[in-house]
Amino acid sequence: MSAYFTEHLASNRYKDSNFNTEAVKILPGEYFATKDSTMIVTVLGSCVSVCLRDPITRIAGMNHFLLPINQDELNFNSDSARYGVYAMEILINHLMKLGAAKHRLEAKIFGGGNVLKQLRTNSVGEQNSTFVLEYLDAEKIPVVAKDLLGEFPRKVYFFPLTGEVKVRKLKSMHNTTIIDRESEYQVKVAQTPAAGDVDLFD
Repeated sequence: MSAYFTEHLASNRYKDSNFNTEAVKILPGEYFATKDSTMIVTVLGSCVSVCLRDPITRIAGMNHFLLPINQDELNFNSDSARYGVYAMEILINHLMKLGAAKHRLEAKIFGGGNVLKQLRTNSVGEQNSTFVLEYLDAEKIPVVAKDLLGEFPRKVYFFPLTGEVKVRKLKSMHNTTIIDRESEYQVKVAQTPAAGDVDLFD
């Protein structure tokens, strides 16, 4: 199994002073699943995050991923799509291990902004958005909210117990951290051969 096809469970925990709650921040390539009230936070440029939640058990989680650039038509057998499939299935698998039922999962999806200037001709954000919508449709997981595409990065706050999501558009950035982080992640993913699958937990 290749380097990026390992479980990257986010570990960056902190106390969020704005919402006065325990929180965890997920970076590109990471995910987090929980059955408690830990708020999940991420910042998205061209990447996409999917918030999944079982409304009965209130078990929920979020991932953060970016497909490698693929000039070919995106399909579920391409190397690019295989990375996205893994990113989705690793989160679903963890949620089910915690006690969520896949048939009850609901999705809220965010990101896919056109913010990586050097990659705009490749429509990276659009490719990510298209993939995740098609994946969720194929898995029969309903999308109950979405905020995709556009030109601005987003900061996403996900409250697992209630399912509430707050999104803030970052229309003015004081540094290039988001773009630099996603550009480095894009290169890393593109250079790593796709391998491995996830067996869903029953």
